[in-house]
Amino acid sequence: MPVHSKRVALFGGSFDPIHHGHLAIAGAAVRQASLDQVIFLPAARSPFKDRGPVADGELRMAMLKAAAAGLPWASASGWELPRPVPSYSWQAAEHFTREVDPRAEWFWLMGADQWQALGRWNRWEHLAGMVTFLIFGRDGQQPPPRPGVRARFLNGEFTGSSTEIRSRLACGQGIAGLVPPAVERIILESGVYGPAGSPSREAGAD
Repeated sequence: MPVHSKRVALFGGSFDPIHHGHLAIAGAAVRQASLDQVIFLPAARSPFKDRGPVADGELRMAMLKAAAAGLPWASASGWELPRPVPSYSWQAAEHFTREVDPRAEWFWLMGADQWQALGRWNRWEHLAGMVTFLIFGRDGQQPPPRPGVRARFLNGEFTGSSTEIRSRLACGQGIAGLVPPAVERIILESGVYGPAGSPSREAGAD
């Protein structure tokens, strides 16, 4: 058995914007899977979406870094943002497992809907060979396992929706309590999700 230096999960998504639900998921993964680190990995555009996120990569990275501040296990990487789209999860996994820290044990944090659609992912078997999947379900759902694929299901109910946050802002409603205060300040100062924006655009996983 190899001796790993640490246990690290990659958490990909649009994070448009990041909210307390994302942080609750990551925190649960840290506790239940004994992780040393969770790396939030914002995508330039999901391979399954024909449009990109509302907020640009620089602003989403600023929000992620603000949300991660004070959480010793959390960090954010903009590795995918400048890449040609679509950028695939297996490419990110190759980069981090081979170039960033080959000695670490790597995990991929994902939702139950993504787990159920895994067979549609580009080279998903290759990805599965590099990571152990950590799967969270909305409303306590737990999808069936995939034979031969390393996976662990997280306990708990995780709520929150980036779509809801964008919609509330577009209608002039507040979002206090839905995102960390530092993230709220960035959102309100930028006005990115205001009535003049396009909050109804679907942009990857919420």
